[in-house]
Amino acid sequence: MNRTTLSLIAGVTALAAVTGLAALTTPEASDANTAKAAAELPVERTSLACPAPSISDLAETTYTSFTPVTKGTASDGKAELQSAAQEKGDAADGKGEKGEKGDDAGKAGKADKPVLEGKEPGTPVSGDASGADSPALIGTADGKFAPGWTVQETTEVAAGTGRGLQGVNCTAPDTEFWFPGASTAPDRTDYVHLTNPDDSAAVVDIELYGKDGALETTVGEGITVQPHSGEPILLSTLTSEKQDNMTVHVSVRSGRVGASVQALDDKLGGDWLAASADPAGSLVLPGIPKDATSVRLVAFTPGDADADLKVRLASPSGLITPAGNETLHVKAGMTSAVDLGDVMQGEAGSLVLTPTDRSVPVVAAVRVVRGKGDKQETAFIPASRAVGTRATVVDNRAKGTTLSVTAPFGAAEVKVTASAGSEGGAAASKSYSVKSGTTQDVEVPVPSGLKGTYALTVESVSGGPVYASRTLAVTEDGVAGFTVQTLPDDRGMVAVPEADEDLSVLQR
Repeated sequence: MNRTTLSLIAGVTALAAVTGLAALTTPEASDANTAKAAAELPVERTSLACPAPSISDLAETTYTSFTPVTKGTASDGKAELQSAAQEKGDAADGKGEKGEKGDDAGKAGKADKPVLEGKEPGTPVSGDASGADSPALIGTADGKFAPGWTVQETTEVAAGTGRGLQGVNCTAPDTEFWFPGASTAPDRTDYVHLTNPDDSAAVVDIELYGKDGALETTVGEGITVQPHSGEPILLSTLTSEKQDNMTVHVSVRSGRVGASVQALDDKLGGDWLAASADPAGSLVLPGIPKDATSVRLVAFTPGDADADLKVRLASPSGLITPAGNETLHVKAGMTSAVDLGDVMQGEAGSLVLTPTDRSVPVVAAVRVVRGKGDKQETAFIPASRAVGTRATVVDNRAKGTTLSVTAPFGAAEVKVTASAGSEGGAAASKSYSVKSGTTQDVEVPVPSGLKGTYALTVESVSGGPVYASRTLAVTEDGVAGFTVQTLPDDRGMVAVPEADEDLSVLQR
């Protein structure tokens, strides 16, 4: 190798270091010039936004915060939830706004006092709020509390529209969300909750798509969400059309928001509809309860091409095709829905959607109904990302907790860890093998000496991708209230490329 070539290599290496780029050399290059593989390091900061929990004076809400133990984190850090109003006050003058009298988690409380504060990774903490005045919450976690930080709000409503159990994971702020399964039908009261965690206003567009395509909206464009605030938008105020099945698209022009849809029914209870996984050709909707009496699949494709999907159910014995619903045709820009009825037949299962021919990106969710007559209750399961490296769900209880795990495309092994209890108890772990194409309701490990609630963390050990969800059931006055949360990868680790600096070129 001549001197000119060496100088050229040194110049390129230095330029890459100065501009913050990392390059991988070809296999023929010498070991000295081969970049090392990117290191997986814990994230150092996580932000979450929790919507205002209820419009009912009868609402009783529990907030639960948890961070799994992660190797390689800093020795310090904190995780705090504050009311949006208090967060705004802190940002404005560093003092916070004085809240109403009382200790409920939904109140702003004393100046600078968080609504909820993490104690130690590996142990959940919880707080309570009552009534319809609980505000949206904004949270940040850094240091040892940041990787995998998970927060859920769970609300019990004793009577009225949306009565039953409602649960939602607080969401990471983003710029785009898809919600198939919303409705403006006369017996539904659906809200899009937008929460802005930042110091500047966010500008948001809301688009609605029904069975015939885009719906004309009156005030859906250019909605301003003020800094450190939550904004519930009633869907029926955006359009005069009454549609049983629709898709809500939230896109952010500037800034970022957390978004969730609260779907409340006059007769069938209600729950939160979380955003579907990003549009993809194949989707998995994990963990439909085995005692579901009605299952409705809602799908939408945002592109210009129609999608033809093969519909299969991953049951405990393998993949089966629902009779009469082998495929689903989704027209471009239109919301499609199909009632699968009592498809579960007393067995746990997950819906697996794959293209029949060419792959067209779609989003999807299912509405699940349990119970009969005037004792019916509703929950929603959106298409989910895989568990990946690790995923966590919180507010698990000694009774009424069911963890469903599915491996639709290949056999897999997972490890499930039950954390210490929020008020006492020791963590416990157990491993499970999941056969290809099946769904299992696994017998979760329970912390020994459990007091309070606990977290469940699922880790992929080997094999194909795993998807999971948790069903939490509470029976009040004979009504089986329930809510379902999926377990997507917590993205607690980030790949950090390793690059060497060579600034000698700047001296030539």
